[in-house]
Amino acid sequence: MTAPHLEAPLDEALDQARAVADAVLFEGYVLYPYRASSAKNRMRWQFGVLVPPAFTADNGEHAEQRTDLLLEPRSGDRLDAELRFLHVRRRTVERLEPDGSYTEVPELELPDRVLVPWDEGHEERIRLHAPLAELTGEQAHTRTVTFDLPPGTEHEPVLDENGRTLGRLVRRRGRLSGEIRPYVEQLPGPYRLSRLTVTVRNTVDAPLPAHGSRDDALPHSMIGAHLLLAVEGGRFLSMTDPPEWARPAVAGLRNENTWPVLAGPADREDVVLSSPIILEDHPALADESPGPLYDATEIDEILSLRTAALTDHEKREARGTDARAAEVIDLVDTMPEAVRERLHGAIRGLREVTGEEDGGGTDGPRDPAAPSAAPAAGLPLPEGSGHPWWDPQQDPEAADAPTTVPIDGEAVGEGSRVVLAPGFRRTDAQDAFLRGCRATVEAVVADLDGEVHLAVVLDDDPGNDIRRQQGRFLYFKPDEVTPLREEEP
Repeated sequence: MTAPHLEAPLDEALDQARAVADAVLFEGYVLYPYRASSAKNRMRWQFGVLVPPAFTADNGEHAEQRTDLLLEPRSGDRLDAELRFLHVRRRTVERLEPDGSYTEVPELELPDRVLVPWDEGHEERIRLHAPLAELTGEQAHTRTVTFDLPPGTEHEPVLDENGRTLGRLVRRRGRLSGEIRPYVEQLPGPYRLSRLTVTVRNTVDAPLPAHGSRDDALPHSMIGAHLLLAVEGGRFLSMTDPPEWARPAVAGLRNENTWPVLAGPADREDVVLSSPIILEDHPALADESPGPLYDATEIDEILSLRTAALTDHEKREARGTDARAAEVIDLVDTMPEAVRERLHGAIRGLREVTGEEDGGGTDGPRDPAAPSAAPAAGLPLPEGSGHPWWDPQQDPEAADAPTTVPIDGEAVGEGSRVVLAPGFRRTDAQDAFLRGCRATVEAVVADLDGEVHLAVVLDDDPGNDIRRQQGRFLYFKPDEVTPLREEEP
């Protein structure tokens, strides 16, 4: 069955999910400083890349992704699915010569932009609509959706301010074919529970050049591939927080190169986004976000300020690199000051815990005798303002801590020098780097559960004075350090 572009719309509940999916689709599309000449933009397309099967061997790439999730059909009897991805269109720049011919050039100067070669991403959508009853057993293969996007070349004239032709942009796309294979299996047990499996596969069989590079495979690849799934009247179960009775069934699911989460409004369970980037259930765009900046490795505020500081020539090159990069430049250049101030940050978790709204005030008058909120960890507290939760030594209800602890027959306390040896059972990435480092014990502390810890600073840390002043210590259990004897090298 071939259905490259079905027009039937998905349920309106997908609108919010699609907005988040856009962020996934264009994640890393063009990175600051938004110029093709930037080293950051010479290695692109990091997420959800499905390459031709012939290119998977020894390249660390994948040709397919598999989504597994649990479904309670209830009154829903139809699955709506939408596969979205980017298809590379390789753009070159040609200058018009006096004799009417065209010559490929590395750049073409215009008053408002500098056009350069670039790989553009064209969004593709492949849709599937099928009754759940037709996705079970032997008949399921008849509902497989296949698509074949043929190769092609497009030309766009480049005109000056007077309408005269200066050159042209040439866009070439490679052949791209694939399939979406859905399958529903009812699980045994007292619950009316089904397992939905949707496999997306790149099926391009066009031969690639011998010893071809990733760059050769990209025009035939699906980029940022993800699925939107909906079953109106049904219910998907969360993969991260399923009901207790469904946990064994969730443990038996197999997701490959993608991860499904509940999407759309928080009160909906009939929409799923299966994304190559791991998200939480019901992801949403920040209200403060002024628009897509395509570089989630940066903070929006910092990114906007740095973009505004680009030179005029750098902005011209960014505008000529890609239409989406030009939108970012225009967005930052025209951003009202009030919108820029909103990027400074918002604390949502604190409002949820304290009941405060919009970062200020409570539902009633504040008790003047109540302790004020603690400042950020490590900062000194104003006198009479209470104690920081992370420092049990200043909590009168905390367990008493000894001044020293015995380690290898020695009493270790304030001023003792030790060698760090974090235990493997609780080692994190930082501990791995600190193993074998020398440190000085600043205090022996006990937490609210009565566990004893050693607060230390590294001997070779040039910021020790500041750490001591602010109380920013590293904490280890007694069995994670050994006393340092002076004769040890």
